This record gives sequence, C-alpha cells and structure tokens, in this order.
Amino acid sequence: MKSKWTIFCIGLLLSLDSFAQCAMCRAVLESEEGLSAAEGVNNGIVYLMAIPYILIGGLGFIIYYKFFRTQKSK
Repeated sequence: MKSKWTIFCIGLLLSLDSFAQCAMCRAVLESEEGLSAAEGVNNGIVYLMAIPYILIGGLGFIIYYKFFRTQKSK
C-alpha cells in the first residue's frame, strides 16, 4: 500500500509542471510582445483541467473508503 501511495505522489508532483495550449491560442499568444498573457492562459488551462480530476479522485476515494470500511466491520 505504501508503494502505491508513493507512486501516486510522485506522479502528482511530476504532472504539476505540465502546461498546454491549443494551436490557435498558442499562435495568437506568441505574436504578442509580452509573454505574461501566455503564462496566464497556461495557468488557466491547467486549473480548469485539474478540477475535474480532483473531484473524481475525491469521489473515488470516498467510495473506496466506505466500501472497505464496511467490509472490515462484517
């Protein structure tokens, strides 16, 4: 169980530095002089992408916890 938790934490930490843009957003933002707008768009994309995964992961954890807690009490 400890190795699964360690692998999960390492995977989470490695994914924090990933940024993405669609091709059109990238083309528009690279034509600007300042890169602050591009950085803001990248951060917004990562934020919007991460929230559903956090919610589904939390829901999965709650279901997993409740299922195995009832198994131990029987």
